[in-house]
Amino acid sequence: MSNTASPSPKPIVYVEYDPSSLPPALPNYTRFVCIADTHSHEFYVPPGDVLLHGGDLTNTGTVHNFEKTMEWLYGMPHNVKVIIGGNHDLTLHRKWYDDNWDRWHYRIGKQDIKTIMELIKGPKAKEAGIIYLEDEKTTFQAKEGGRFWSAYGSPWSPWFYDWAFNYPREEGEKLVSKFPKTDILLTHGPPHRIFDRTSGGDYAGCVDLRNRLPILRPRLHVFGHIHEAHGAYIHSWKDGSCPAVQNDEAISEDVQDNIDTTVFVNPANWPMGKRRADYGTREFGGEGFQPIVVDIVD
Repeated sequence: MSNTASPSPKPIVYVEYDPSSLPPALPNYTRFVCIADTHSHEFYVPPGDVLLHGGDLTNTGTVHNFEKTMEWLYGMPHNVKVIIGGNHDLTLHRKWYDDNWDRWHYRIGKQDIKTIMELIKGPKAKEAGIIYLEDEKTTFQAKEGGRFWSAYGSPWSPWFYDWAFNYPREEGEKLVSKFPKTDILLTHGPPHRIFDRTSGGDYAGCVDLRNRLPILRPRLHVFGHIHEAHGAYIHSWKDGSCPAVQNDEAISEDVQDNIDTTVFVNPANWPMGKRRADYGTREFGGEGFQPIVVDIVD
Protein backbone atom coordinates (compact mmCIF):
# COMPACT_ATOMS: atom_id res chain seq x y z
CA MET A 1 0.00 0.00 0.00
CA SER A 2 1.21 3.43 -0.85
CA ASN A 3 2.35 5.89 1.74
CA THR A 4 2.52 8.67 -0.83
CA ALA A 5 -0.43 10.48 -2.35
CA SER A 6 -1.21 10.09 -6.03
CA PRO A 7 -3.16 12.37 -8.38
CA SER A 8 -4.96 9.38 -9.93
CA PRO A 9 -8.57 8.59 -8.94
CA LYS A 10 -7.52 5.25 -7.51
CA PRO A 11 -8.07 4.52 -3.80
CA ILE A 12 -5.15 5.30 -1.51
CA VAL A 13 -4.62 3.02 1.48
CA TYR A 14 -2.39 3.46 4.53
CA VAL A 15 -1.80 0.26 6.50
CA GLU A 16 1.48 1.22 8.19
CA TYR A 17 2.33 4.85 8.81
CA ASP A 18 3.76 7.38 11.21
CA PRO A 19 0.69 9.16 12.63
CA SER A 20 2.65 12.41 12.89
CA SER A 21 3.36 12.47 9.15
CA LEU A 22 0.21 10.92 7.65
CA PRO A 23 -0.57 13.04 4.56
CA PRO A 24 -3.97 14.73 4.43
CA ALA A 25 -6.56 13.44 1.99
CA LEU A 26 -6.36 14.92 -1.48
CA PRO A 27 -9.06 17.35 -2.65
CA ASN A 28 -12.23 15.57 -3.79
CA TYR A 29 -11.34 12.50 -1.74
CA THR A 30 -13.16 11.25 1.35
CA ARG A 31 -11.03 9.81 4.15
CA PHE A 32 -12.37 6.66 5.80
CA VAL A 33 -10.65 5.54 9.01
CA CYS A 34 -11.27 1.86 9.70
CA ILE A 35 -11.10 0.05 13.04
CA ALA A 36 -12.50 -3.22 14.42
CA ASP A 37 -12.23 -5.58 17.37
CA THR A 38 -11.46 -2.79 19.81
CA HIS A 39 -13.07 -4.63 22.75
CA SER A 40 -13.53 -1.53 24.93
CA HIS A 41 -9.87 -0.53 24.61
CA GLU A 42 -8.79 3.00 23.72
CA PHE A 43 -5.90 4.04 21.47
CA TYR A 44 -4.98 6.71 18.94
CA VAL A 45 -7.23 6.89 15.89
CA PRO A 46 -6.31 9.31 13.07
CA PRO A 47 -8.84 12.00 12.17
CA GLY A 48 -10.79 11.74 8.95
CA ASP A 49 -14.21 12.31 7.42
CA VAL A 50 -15.76 8.93 8.32
CA LEU A 51 -14.99 6.38 11.03
CA LEU A 52 -15.98 2.78 10.24
CA HIS A 53 -16.04 0.18 13.03
CA GLY A 54 -16.22 -3.45 11.93
CA GLY A 55 -17.67 -4.88 15.14
CA ASP A 56 -16.63 -6.26 18.51
CA LEU A 57 -17.09 -2.88 20.09
CA THR A 58 -16.85 -4.50 23.52
CA ASN A 59 -15.46 -7.49 25.38
CA THR A 60 -18.73 -9.16 26.41
CA GLY A 61 -21.35 -6.46 25.84
CA THR A 62 -21.88 -5.28 29.40
CA VAL A 63 -23.31 -1.85 30.17
CA HIS A 64 -19.90 -0.88 31.56
CA ASN A 65 -18.20 -2.08 28.36
CA PHE A 66 -20.54 -0.01 26.21
CA GLU A 67 -20.21 3.07 28.41
CA LYS A 68 -16.44 2.98 27.97
CA THR A 69 -16.54 2.31 24.23
CA MET A 70 -19.21 4.87 23.42
CA GLU A 71 -17.59 7.67 25.42
CA TRP A 72 -14.44 7.00 23.40
CA LEU A 73 -16.36 7.12 20.13
CA TYR A 74 -18.36 10.21 21.12
CA GLY A 75 -15.12 12.14 21.49
CA MET A 76 -13.68 11.31 18.08
CA PRO A 77 -13.55 14.13 15.51
CA HIS A 78 -14.97 12.26 12.48
CA ASN A 79 -18.14 13.82 11.06
CA VAL A 80 -19.80 10.42 10.63
CA LYS A 81 -19.14 7.21 12.58
CA VAL A 82 -20.76 4.04 11.24
CA ILE A 83 -20.59 1.09 13.63
CA ILE A 84 -21.80 -2.50 13.79
CA GLY A 85 -21.77 -5.18 16.46
CA GLY A 86 -19.87 -8.44 16.45
CA ASN A 87 -19.82 -11.80 18.17
CA HIS A 88 -18.43 -10.30 21.41
CA ASP A 89 -21.21 -7.71 21.66
CA LEU A 90 -23.43 -10.28 23.30
CA THR A 91 -26.27 -8.05 24.46
CA LEU A 92 -26.93 -6.63 20.98
CA HIS A 93 -28.08 -10.08 19.80
CA ARG A 94 -31.15 -9.80 21.96
CA LYS A 95 -32.92 -13.15 21.48
CA TRP A 96 -29.64 -15.04 21.76
CA TYR A 97 -28.68 -13.05 24.88
CA ASP A 98 -32.03 -13.78 26.54
CA ASP A 99 -31.27 -17.49 26.14
CA ASN A 100 -27.55 -17.37 26.98
CA TRP A 101 -26.88 -14.43 29.31
CA ASP A 102 -26.15 -16.62 32.34
CA ARG A 103 -23.25 -18.29 30.49
CA TRP A 104 -21.43 -14.95 30.58
CA HIS A 105 -22.98 -12.60 33.12
CA TYR A 106 -24.26 -14.80 35.92
CA ARG A 107 -22.01 -13.03 38.45
CA ILE A 108 -23.03 -9.50 37.51
CA GLY A 109 -26.58 -10.16 36.38
CA LYS A 110 -28.44 -9.81 33.12
CA GLN A 111 -27.54 -6.53 31.43
CA ASP A 112 -30.08 -3.84 30.56
CA ILE A 113 -30.43 -3.66 26.78
CA LYS A 114 -32.43 -0.41 26.95
CA THR A 115 -29.48 1.36 28.57
CA ILE A 116 -27.14 -0.05 25.95
CA MET A 117 -29.36 0.97 23.03
CA GLU A 118 -29.60 4.47 24.47
CA LEU A 119 -25.80 4.63 24.46
CA ILE A 120 -25.48 3.59 20.80
CA LYS A 121 -28.64 5.16 19.29
CA GLY A 122 -29.73 7.88 21.74
CA PRO A 123 -29.37 11.67 21.47
CA LYS A 124 -25.73 11.72 22.56
CA ALA A 125 -24.82 9.17 19.90
CA LYS A 126 -26.70 11.07 17.21
CA GLU A 127 -25.05 14.34 18.22
CA ALA A 128 -21.67 12.60 17.86
CA GLY A 129 -22.54 11.47 14.32
CA ILE A 130 -22.87 7.79 15.22
CA ILE A 131 -24.92 5.49 12.99
CA TYR A 132 -25.46 1.97 14.34
CA LEU A 133 -26.39 -0.61 11.71
CA GLU A 134 -27.82 -4.07 12.34
CA ASP A 135 -28.75 -5.63 9.00
CA GLU A 136 -29.60 -2.13 7.77
CA LYS A 137 -28.72 0.30 5.02
CA THR A 138 -28.06 3.99 5.50
CA THR A 139 -26.96 6.99 3.47
CA PHE A 140 -24.92 9.87 4.80
CA GLN A 141 -23.08 12.98 3.73
CA ALA A 142 -19.48 12.97 4.96
CA LYS A 143 -18.68 16.59 4.14
CA GLU A 144 -20.82 19.68 3.75
CA GLY A 145 -21.72 20.00 0.10
CA GLY A 146 -20.20 16.60 -0.62
CA ARG A 147 -21.71 13.49 -2.14
CA PHE A 148 -23.92 11.04 -0.29
CA TRP A 149 -22.51 7.61 0.50
CA SER A 150 -24.51 4.43 1.02
CA ALA A 151 -23.56 1.79 3.57
CA TYR A 152 -24.90 -1.55 4.76
CA GLY A 153 -23.90 -3.13 8.05
CA SER A 154 -24.28 -6.69 9.33
CA PRO A 155 -22.92 -8.07 12.64
CA TRP A 156 -23.04 -11.74 11.62
CA SER A 157 -20.22 -14.22 11.15
CA PRO A 158 -20.15 -17.98 10.50
CA TRP A 159 -20.42 -20.20 13.58
CA PHE A 160 -17.42 -19.59 15.84
CA TYR A 161 -17.67 -21.30 19.25
CA ASP A 162 -21.31 -20.30 19.78
CA TRP A 163 -20.95 -16.59 20.47
CA ALA A 164 -23.46 -13.92 19.50
CA PHE A 165 -24.48 -13.26 15.88
CA ASN A 166 -23.24 -16.68 14.73
CA TYR A 167 -24.96 -18.47 11.87
CA PRO A 168 -24.59 -22.06 10.64
CA ARG A 169 -22.55 -22.05 7.46
CA GLU A 170 -25.36 -23.74 5.56
CA GLU A 171 -27.50 -20.63 6.21
CA GLY A 172 -24.96 -18.19 4.82
CA GLU A 173 -26.49 -17.88 1.36
CA LYS A 174 -29.89 -16.91 2.79
CA LEU A 175 -28.27 -14.25 4.96
CA VAL A 176 -25.99 -12.61 2.40
CA SER A 177 -28.62 -12.70 -0.36
CA LYS A 178 -30.27 -9.81 1.51
CA PHE A 179 -27.19 -7.58 1.29
CA PRO A 180 -27.90 -4.71 -1.15
CA LYS A 181 -25.43 -2.97 -3.43
CA THR A 182 -23.86 -0.07 -1.52
CA ASP A 183 -20.70 2.03 -1.59
CA ILE A 184 -19.60 0.62 1.76
CA LEU A 185 -20.16 -2.86 3.17
CA LEU A 186 -19.53 -3.50 6.86
CA THR A 187 -19.62 -7.14 7.99
CA HIS A 188 -18.09 -8.43 11.19
CA GLY A 189 -17.14 -11.72 9.57
CA PRO A 190 -14.71 -11.74 6.60
CA PRO A 191 -15.26 -13.33 3.21
CA HIS A 192 -13.65 -16.72 2.68
CA ARG A 193 -9.93 -16.48 1.82
CA ILE A 194 -9.72 -12.71 2.29
CA PHE A 195 -7.86 -11.76 5.48
CA ASP A 196 -9.58 -14.61 7.31
CA ARG A 197 -6.80 -17.07 8.16
CA THR A 198 -6.49 -17.92 11.85
CA SER A 199 -3.26 -18.70 13.69
CA GLY A 200 -4.25 -22.35 13.43
CA GLY A 201 -4.37 -22.16 9.64
CA ASP A 202 -8.16 -22.29 9.28
CA TYR A 203 -10.01 -20.04 6.85
CA ALA A 204 -12.83 -18.66 8.98
CA GLY A 205 -14.52 -16.48 6.36
CA CYS A 206 -17.88 -17.03 4.71
CA VAL A 207 -17.95 -18.77 1.33
CA ASP A 208 -21.40 -17.38 0.51
CA LEU A 209 -20.27 -13.82 1.22
CA ARG A 210 -17.31 -14.35 -1.09
CA ASN A 211 -19.63 -15.65 -3.81
CA ARG A 212 -21.88 -12.60 -3.56
CA LEU A 213 -19.14 -9.97 -3.65
CA PRO A 214 -18.72 -9.96 -7.46
CA ILE A 215 -22.36 -8.83 -7.60
CA LEU A 216 -22.16 -6.28 -4.78
CA ARG A 217 -18.74 -4.79 -5.65
CA PRO A 218 -18.70 -2.23 -2.82
CA ARG A 219 -16.07 0.46 -3.09
CA LEU A 220 -14.99 -0.41 0.45
CA HIS A 221 -15.59 -3.64 2.40
CA VAL A 222 -14.60 -3.49 6.08
CA PHE A 223 -14.71 -6.50 8.40
CA GLY A 224 -12.76 -7.86 11.36
CA HIS A 225 -13.24 -10.86 13.65
CA ILE A 226 -9.96 -12.62 12.81
CA HIS A 227 -7.49 -10.43 14.67
CA GLU A 228 -4.29 -11.96 13.31
CA ALA A 229 -5.47 -11.37 9.71
CA HIS A 230 -5.19 -7.55 9.92
CA GLY A 231 -4.52 -6.14 6.45
CA ALA A 232 -5.84 -4.41 3.33
CA TYR A 233 -5.94 -4.97 -0.43
CA ILE A 234 -7.15 -2.94 -3.41
CA HIS A 235 -8.86 -5.31 -5.83
CA SER A 236 -9.82 -4.70 -9.44
CA TRP A 237 -12.87 -6.52 -10.77
CA LYS A 238 -11.44 -6.70 -14.30
CA ASP A 239 -12.06 -10.46 -14.54
CA GLY A 240 -15.07 -10.55 -12.20
CA SER A 241 -13.51 -12.85 -9.61
CA CYS A 242 -12.65 -12.36 -5.93
CA PRO A 243 -9.04 -12.26 -4.75
CA ALA A 244 -7.48 -14.76 -2.39
CA VAL A 245 -5.20 -12.75 -0.14
CA GLN A 246 -3.75 -12.92 3.38
CA ASN A 247 -1.49 -10.50 5.18
CA ASP A 248 1.73 -12.51 4.88
CA GLU A 249 1.59 -12.58 1.09
CA ALA A 250 2.95 -10.08 -1.41
CA ILE A 251 0.17 -7.56 -1.98
CA SER A 252 0.04 -5.48 -5.14
CA GLU A 253 -2.36 -2.72 -6.06
CA ASP A 254 -4.12 -4.59 -8.82
CA VAL A 255 -5.92 -1.53 -10.19
CA GLN A 256 -6.69 -0.16 -13.63
CA ASP A 257 -8.47 3.03 -14.58
CA ASN A 258 -12.18 2.82 -15.43
CA ILE A 259 -12.60 -0.61 -13.83
CA ASP A 260 -14.57 -1.19 -10.62
CA THR A 261 -12.45 -1.67 -7.53
CA THR A 262 -13.09 -2.77 -3.96
CA VAL A 263 -10.79 -1.99 -1.07
CA PHE A 264 -10.90 -4.97 1.31
CA VAL A 265 -9.93 -4.03 4.86
CA ASN A 266 -9.55 -6.10 8.01
CA PRO A 267 -8.49 -3.41 10.50
CA ALA A 268 -8.70 -5.61 13.63
CA ASN A 269 -6.85 -3.73 16.35
CA TRP A 270 -6.34 -6.55 18.87
CA PRO A 271 -2.72 -7.72 18.38
CA MET A 272 -2.60 -11.46 17.92
CA GLY A 273 -0.71 -14.26 16.21
CA LYS A 274 2.42 -14.16 14.11
CA ARG A 275 1.83 -10.53 13.17
CA ARG A 276 1.97 -9.55 16.83
CA ALA A 277 5.23 -11.48 17.24
CA ASP A 278 6.73 -9.95 14.10
CA TYR A 279 5.96 -6.42 15.27
CA GLY A 280 6.59 -7.06 18.95
CA THR A 281 3.47 -5.18 19.98
CA ARG A 282 0.98 -5.96 22.69
CA GLU A 283 -0.99 -2.72 22.59
CA PHE A 284 -4.37 -2.40 20.92
CA GLY A 285 -3.96 -0.29 17.79
CA GLY A 286 -0.17 -0.53 18.05
CA GLU A 287 2.37 -1.13 15.32
CA GLY A 288 1.11 -3.75 12.90
CA PHE A 289 -2.45 -3.28 14.15
CA GLN A 290 -3.04 0.41 13.51
CA PRO A 291 -6.34 1.77 12.20
CA ILE A 292 -6.32 1.47 8.42
CA VAL A 293 -6.87 4.69 6.49
CA VAL A 294 -8.57 4.60 3.08
CA ASP A 295 -8.96 7.65 0.84
CA ILE A 296 -11.57 7.23 -1.93
CA VAL A 297 -12.33 9.75 -4.63
CA ASP A 298 -15.78 11.29 -4.35
